[in-house]
Amino acid sequence: MPILLLLLGVFFPRIVIVFLFFFTGWFRDAFDGYLLPILGFLFLPITLLWYGIVQYFYGGDWTMIPTIGMVVAVLLDLGLIGGGARSRR
Repeated sequence: MPILLLLLGVFFPRIVIVFLFFFTGWFRDAFDGYLLPILGFLFLPITLLWYGIVQYFYGGDWTMIPTIGMVVAVLLDLGLIGGGARSRR
């Protein structure tokens, strides 16, 4: 089940964010307010999910694996990994 949620998070991150926000306490534990989750939802959804994973499972400890995961998440959000608009032409 967690792998299915992970795959849904990569392909449909905004749906997973809404699901986690309304049905779990993930984002209430990871963030103090609502501004950063809203901005993450709009601009960098995969990065927002990874940040939530690091805060929830790693306790906010930014060691090597969470840092590499954050770099990959930002690259996925920016479209540098997985083909962007240039490959669709």
